[in-house]
Order: sequence, then structure tokens, then C-alpha cells
Amino acid sequence: MSSDLTRRPTRRTVLATGAAVAGAATLTGLTGPFARTASAAGRHTSEAKPTVVLVHGGYADSSCWNGVVQKLQGKGYTTIAGSNPLRGIPTDAPYIASLLDSVSGPVVLVAHSMGGTVITNAAAGKSNVKALVYIAAFVPDVGETQGELIDKFPGSEVLPVSVPVSYRKPDGTTGTDLYLSKDGQAAFAADIPAAAFRVLQATQRPFDADSFTYPTRAAAWRTIPSWGLVAGQDKAIPPAAERWMYSRANFREVVEVPTSSHVAMISHPDITTRLIEDAARATC
Repeated sequence: MSSDLTRRPTRRTVLATGAAVAGAATLTGLTGPFARTASAAGRHTSEAKPTVVLVHGGYADSSCWNGVVQKLQGKGYTTIAGSNPLRGIPTDAPYIASLLDSVSGPVVLVAHSMGGTVITNAAAGKSNVKALVYIAAFVPDVGETQGELIDKFPGSEVLPVSVPVSYRKPDGTTGTDLYLSKDGQAAFAADIPAAAFRVLQATQRPFDADSFTYPTRAAAWRTIPSWGLVAGQDKAIPPAAERWMYSRANFREVVEVPTSSHVAMISHPDITTRLIEDAARATC
């Protein structure tokens, strides 16, 4: 880590060894507009625990959170793994904002990768969102684009292993979706078994290439306490970029996992879950 991060007394580095792959988990206990009950939410000291809302990034779907969901539910947290449209800020942020509006009670909002840009915009002005947690994620400021941030530091290798596919938009114009190719494991998920990557690659959700060009309209991290995980072997968003964004945003806690690829929530669900719990305990 850079010297400015290591000097921060609230930040810690976690030495992680091995790779744990998320097993199958099913979202349970969700009803109607995601109203929580005491039995579903469990207890957090003398108060009900917050709902944890998880937002995935590109080349993924909500199943990338399965291992974390399983662990959070085992600890009594109501969990919602939202489906991010991956069409860019103008579509994604209002969609996730509407999901947040459907949740009664406090929320810990968690995002991976491009999902970080989405929650940075979607959580602005949401009084029920008590904490933001960024897992190897973008943390843009107002006016910044993801394209600018991914190029700010060297080391990203994911775009060369992305496959562009044209698609027809409702207005008749043509857009471009980006899919992670079968050769993308080293750049995206080097620390999970090859068989697990093949499933991830086959079930991925593409993202619109224009997602890199939309400027951020709000920066929720300026008013909502935030936490972050740096993936030390990330070849999608460079670790240096993650450290820089987290430092700029003055995160309350940053955990670095030196052995982790970009998909830390899959390969290191225990560490990811502990960071989410830290945020929940500190703010809810």
C-alpha cells in the first residue's frame, strides 16, 4: 500500500491465502416490497440489523454474491442482491435507487467494480442508506467517468479480452455490449478454479460500452460513511486506482487482500463479509 494509506490508523491489511469459491445460495426471506421482519432480519445488539443490498458490476450477475449472501444470511442479515441493468449511469442509478426506496429500515449498500459508480450516484439523498461498501470498485467524483478512472493508473488488462457485440436499441440506434471472452480469466478472476470461471463467463451479463463515458452526477460517499476492499492482484481495476479512490474519499476502513483478483467477493467471501459487518456495526 502507498504510504498515505499505511499511515491511516483505521486501515488494515489482511493477508489472505488460498481461494474460496462461492457455493450456491438462494435468496430467501424476501417479501413484497422487501419489508423486514424481526425473524428475517435477526438482531443487531438491541436493534434490528440493517438490510444489505449488493450490486454487481459488468461481466457478472447477482449470483456473484452467492457466497457472501449465504454468510450474511447465516449471521441474520436480510440480503438483496440487486440486478444491475449495466446500461450506464442514466439507467442503472435510477433503477438501483428505486430498489433502495423499496427497503424499509436502514441499508448497508455494497458494490463491486462498475457497481461502485452506480451506488455512488444511486445512494445520493437516500436517508435510509447508512453505509457504502466498495469491493474492488470504482468510486467516482462528480463529473468523472469510469473511462478516466480506469486509465488513471496502468495495469488494467480486461478490455483486450472483452468481445464487442452490437445490439439494437429501442430507438433504432445501435449500441455495443462488451462480453468477457473465454480467455479472460487471468484478467478478471485468476484466483478461482477454471471450472468456476467457465460458469461465470457463460452466465455473465454484458455491459454497454458507453458506460465508460457517462459522467457521475452525484457522489454519495461525500455524505455517507464508506468502506473499501482493495484486490491486490486486480487486473481489471488497478489496485493503485482503488487505493487512490478510497484515499481521496477518506474511507473509514480499507482492507487490502494481496492475493485477490478482481472478484474478491467470490474468492474471499469471508473477508468481504467481515468488511460489510464492520460497516453495519459502525453505522446501524
